[in-house]
Amino acid sequence: MHYLVSSVDLPVCGQVSVASESEPYLGVRLDLDVDEITSLIQDQNLPPATHDDASRGLYVNCLGSSMLDAVLRLLHLVDTLENVPILAPLVKREILYRLLMNGSGARLRQIALQDSQTQRIAKAIQLLRRNFDQPLRVEDIARDVHMSVSSLHHHFKAVTAMSPLQYQKQLRLQETRRLMLLDIADAATAAHRVGYESASQFSREYSRLFGAPPLRDTRRWRDAAAAGA
Repeated sequence: MHYLVSSVDLPVCGQVSVASESEPYLGVRLDLDVDEITSLIQDQNLPPATHDDASRGLYVNCLGSSMLDAVLRLLHLVDTLENVPILAPLVKREILYRLLMNGSGARLRQIALQDSQTQRIAKAIQLLRRNFDQPLRVEDIARDVHMSVSSLHHHFKAVTAMSPLQYQKQLRLQETRRLMLLDIADAATAAHRVGYESASQFSREYSRLFGAPPLRDTRRWRDAAAAGA
């Protein structure tokens, strides 16, 4: 009975801790369109925004009855596909309205405002994700998003709770883990592919993030998967 909103692209990972065939884990993901947010906040009938911390780009809220009702109505449309083209956009707009009005909506409003700090950080994140395997040049990113280096560091950490360098490390390490778990590459090859030049540095940072060295971590996940098969 909670929902999570990510207003910027963050390198996070999660795990389903409780699920079975009799009690499956159920979840819904809804991609939010910036143009739809912009259209809604420009509606003169939309109540004024509440005062809220608009900096953090990821937050969790309780799922109230009104929001739950809208989500369930959206899901029930799969039983009447002929109604989807007309009704789905209306229900999605209602869900977006309730997200904007729930007390943390200021964070969503920020990503729709032209030239807001959140929007500039979102552009910086896009640049980082596109070139995460390349050496980090914060000065170039700051120039591309029209911010000073100090301002970029300050607002980047406010939105993501990480520095640009920490964000890049998260991207690199999660990608190496994915490559190894899918048997696409061994640890050394995966590390080199994402931009690491030092094997010892890679092993230290991997262990710090995931709690075990690369080989032991991937073996643990494969053993868990085999036990649950």
